[in-house]
Amino acid sequence: MQSLQPWVPFAPEQASTIAGEVDALYLYLIVITLFFSVLITALIIFFAVRYRRRAPNEVPRPVAGSITLETLWTVIPLLIAMTIFAWGASLYFKMYRVPEQAMEIYVVGKQWMWKFQHGGGQREINELHVPVGSRVKLTMATEDVIHSFYVPAFRIKADVVPGRYTTTWFEATKPGRYYLFCAEYCGTNHSGMGGYVVVMEPTDYQAWLAGGATDSPASQGQKVFQSLGCATCHRNDEQGSGPMLQGLFGKQVQLDSGASVVADEAYIRESIVNPRAKTVAGFQQIMPTYQGQVSEEQLLNLIAYIRSLGTTTEGGAGGATTGNGATTTTGIDPDAQRSNPIGPTTPSEGSAPVTNAPGSTGGQPEGAPAQRSTQRPQGQSGRRQQ
Repeated sequence: MQSLQPWVPFAPEQASTIAGEVDALYLYLIVITLFFSVLITALIIFFAVRYRRRAPNEVPRPVAGSITLETLWTVIPLLIAMTIFAWGASLYFKMYRVPEQAMEIYVVGKQWMWKFQHGGGQREINELHVPVGSRVKLTMATEDVIHSFYVPAFRIKADVVPGRYTTTWFEATKPGRYYLFCAEYCGTNHSGMGGYVVVMEPTDYQAWLAGGATDSPASQGQKVFQSLGCATCHRNDEQGSGPMLQGLFGKQVQLDSGASVVADEAYIRESIVNPRAKTVAGFQQIMPTYQGQVSEEQLLNLIAYIRSLGTTTEGGAGGATTGNGATTTTGIDPDAQRSNPIGPTTPSEGSAPVTNAPGSTGGQPEGAPAQRSTQRPQGQSGRRQQ
């Protein structure tokens, strides 16, 4: 669909695959609203004039009801409402079902800034660099109050709520610099909590990645894991007092209550900050809580590390190796993350590939280590950029 910008004042440009569909639904709602507003206003004026009282003693004759008329004004609005529901629901599921093959970026909201971390370890504040034509998944958390991540040109908006992870995704369709900001009042400097999403050509993005590579989130999470002494209980064999973490992420975990849960980002986070909430069958509740001792950024790194263990047999941060030598903790080939074949992205020698940022981010914040009874990875070091 053509952008609303040329004929609607202040309408943001369309810069993502979903933007046109959002605008189409929005335009449909506007057209319906205008049509019925004009129709109802015209009928009110017509009936007021047509059936006005012409004499002081005039008594109008009674009018019998019309089954046909009542059926029409019931069925037609119902059908219109159902088209809005079906269209809106379809678009909603498309927007909030994150594609499996997407580069992952961690986002932490904080009064009053947005902090980003790529899979290759690159960090940014109030500015996010992404390649054009690639699906980008954002896993978001907040360190304080509720924030709302909003990029008008991409037509994406997601609340970031304390104590939980929020995910959203987008695929930019053209290079440019697009404004992002917090759409939820979050304090005195709320209006200053903004920044930009910089969409780059794949080759330019590769060059940008090569200039600021650091330890990946999984590597940083491993350091935190070791510094907290988590390996004492969570060993690589079954002799530890806590459950094994190798291959845990994404699997069903049996709890002592008889229920089962998927070891996703949310579960892993809960296992770290509130280990007594769910106890893995066969283990005791001996793990201490790390609530308030580790930041949201450290939790994200720990999750990335635990997720990376799914492709290794050793206790280190492992990952799947792609055909071109790029290593990703999700095991997704970098080329597979591109839905817009502008040309394959070939990582430069010795630098992080475009999908290293995606795949290397190793973990998304939504799950938790399957076994919740023992000590778990928790904090992490130096992730804070203020």
